[in-house]
Amino acid sequence: MTAEDSGARSAVAAYDRAGSAVAVAPKTSFIDGTRSMQPGTGRHRVVILGGGFGGLKAATSLASAPVDVTLVDQRNFHLFQPLLYQVATGGLSPANIASPLRSLVRRQQNCRVVLGKAVDVDLELNELILEDGRIPFDTLVVAAGASHSYFGKPEWERFAPGLKTIEDATEIRRRILTAYEQAEKTNNLELKKRLLRFIVIGGGPTGVELAGTMIEIARHTLKKDFRRVDPSEAHVLMIEAGPRLLAAFDEDLSAKALESLHRLGVDVRLNTMVTDVCENGVTVKTGDVSQTLPAATVVWAAGVQGAAIGAALTREAGVERDRAGRLVVLPDFSLPGHDNVFVIGDLSSYKKPDGRMLPGVAPVAMQAGIYVAAVITARLSGAPSPEFHFKDPGSMATIGRGSAVVKLGRWKFSGYFAWLTWLFVHLMFLVQFQNRLLVLMQWAWSYVTFNRSARLITDTNRFRSESATS
Repeated sequence: MTAEDSGARSAVAAYDRAGSAVAVAPKTSFIDGTRSMQPGTGRHRVVILGGGFGGLKAATSLASAPVDVTLVDQRNFHLFQPLLYQVATGGLSPANIASPLRSLVRRQQNCRVVLGKAVDVDLELNELILEDGRIPFDTLVVAAGASHSYFGKPEWERFAPGLKTIEDATEIRRRILTAYEQAEKTNNLELKKRLLRFIVIGGGPTGVELAGTMIEIARHTLKKDFRRVDPSEAHVLMIEAGPRLLAAFDEDLSAKALESLHRLGVDVRLNTMVTDVCENGVTVKTGDVSQTLPAATVVWAAGVQGAAIGAALTREAGVERDRAGRLVVLPDFSLPGHDNVFVIGDLSSYKKPDGRMLPGVAPVAMQAGIYVAAVITARLSGAPSPEFHFKDPGSMATIGRGSAVVKLGRWKFSGYFAWLTWLFVHLMFLVQFQNRLLVLMQWAWSYVTFNRSARLITDTNRFRSESATS
């Protein structure tokens, strides 16, 4: 048995066998100006767009496969998005939850990293088009993720940033901390009230985690830091259009989350629609009653939409997209009519055999990345492709210090033990050991002292530069 055959067999060992083989496309070169950026090995070329959970897992799962892997991302790091809210609230620094992509694949000889922004895909020539060049592929894996969805109101983003990137997190952190600094200086009671109101739009895991941490900052972290303003007077308000929080969780866990937020002092308003967001706050509608809520800091956690490259793929491949802009894929995550193009992660709209959609969470993306790598390896060896079987590891959300809700299989629990479970799971999902150690130390120090050491006001200029020129 050859090494290639052995790699193919091991890659598909965990899956049931079904499917067919695919031919290897002829080799071409990537040219950027006058130089070639694709080594001429003559092997099958796999281009992976996106270094998130799914893309990185697909790349590393191909380490022993007879392929050349090119991992493309517009950022040079892998970001652990589930802990972004802790950067936004000063609990962790960006470097604690980000790892350079090159260091993660340093030992993988068949993988290279290209820093660049993908703008289009040419499916006739089998090339991924970047802003500054083209990369040919035999197989393309798109794991580009998602961005915020403002439900047809993109102008709201200036006033209510979402939380998907490091820049989003540091901008939200700047707004939260600046509000307290401005409240310290003003003698205007109405202005002070507006500055000390913080609104979170959306009652999913991100919104719940943000709201719970915001109120803890006010009641504990900043309690003795100011002289002319009392941070504990801050009003944290969560707005959710649906009838309950954490809609993807079981109803009893949603009720536990609501109870925990109320106990912390968060004002939760369910069945409330946001009808407008502006510089001075938000306008909401509950039933037939509209109300304007002045607030200096508004954070958006209400919806997501597929990355922009999804529109290019739709145009090129003629495939269907769902309402969130995600591409509808076949059971093996390939695009209909293009079996050498796979879409995984938040950009993928995947229906399980029972008709339910796979959620846009990290475990789904990681399992899809492993699976697609197995399909690619199986096809190259002429072996049957495996079937995808999602193993649900459970769901969890933290509400605040010592409080969380967790569902693991048939087990459902909340409170302190759930919080410890949440801590352990998130530590284990961090990709580098040093990050796990740093985060563990930060969490331990914060728990003992109630302090959040990364309370830095940094100026991203992201939104103020827009307003200066408008």
